[in-house]
Amino acid sequence: MLRIITDTGGDVTYLGAPEIGMEAVELAVQFEEFPYDYRNDTDFTVFYETLEKSKKLPTTSQPTPAQYLDIFEDAKEKGDEVLVLTISAGISGTYQSAMIAQEMSDYDRISVVDSRHATVSQRMLADHAVTLRDAGKSRAEIVAELEELREQVVLLVLLPTLKFLQKGGRVPMATAVLGEMLNMKPFVTMQDGKVTPIGKARGLDAGKRALCDQFAADGHDPAYPVYFGYTYNRETGETFRQETCAKYGLAADSPLCSVGGVIGTYGGPNCIAIAYKKK
Repeated sequence: MLRIITDTGGDVTYLGAPEIGMEAVELAVQFEEFPYDYRNDTDFTVFYETLEKSKKLPTTSQPTPAQYLDIFEDAKEKGDEVLVLTISAGISGTYQSAMIAQEMSDYDRISVVDSRHATVSQRMLADHAVTLRDAGKSRAEIVAELEELREQVVLLVLLPTLKFLQKGGRVPMATAVLGEMLNMKPFVTMQDGKVTPIGKARGLDAGKRALCDQFAADGHDPAYPVYFGYTYNRETGETFRQETCAKYGLAADSPLCSVGGVIGTYGGPNCIAIAYKKK
């Protein structure tokens, strides 16, 4: 048996992961008042409601090597193979924790892959790993395909406000205030494994057009599904999915994922995202 392990940085909940054929290791999220867990989709809603009220942004801690070691020792006892796909090493030490645990386990049937992505694009890669496993691909074959695919997958996220970036010290207060006055919507991508701003638009409609323009410019490989994401407000995400699918002839049932705190902490409610394999 080949076990696919990802983490909650890919917006897979701890309890929901088994339903889609994988397991999820939790990144600890700590508000000033209490810790927060990604155990099911309801917790995503609670997260954003708490984020709106909190004066300080929550902190996120990588999983410990011990969390991975428990899984690896269980797999070793059962004779299972393990493939771990982590949130990008450029924004978290999760990959390093998994590598330390792999060495501690003294078990050679483990592969650890840095997704170089987060949130919806990491989820896309994790789902693809499950598809390949279920199609009978070997662990080595899946690793090779993931390492090639991660360089061709694009993540675009539209942030509805600069408020949370300012809270986190990513932009000055004056910039955030001016941005709010001008209704500026920044958008970001994953570049070299890190979250990177790539532009801004004035208003939600202009922001959605900017994402679509980039999607069209890249082109997408129709052999791979296009993933959509949203924070808190499913209606916003669903509208963007429907509009984009209709405009570009995409499958109406293209995946729509609720985005958790890794990107959502700095975007807040009403972010929208799209992930795809470019041509």
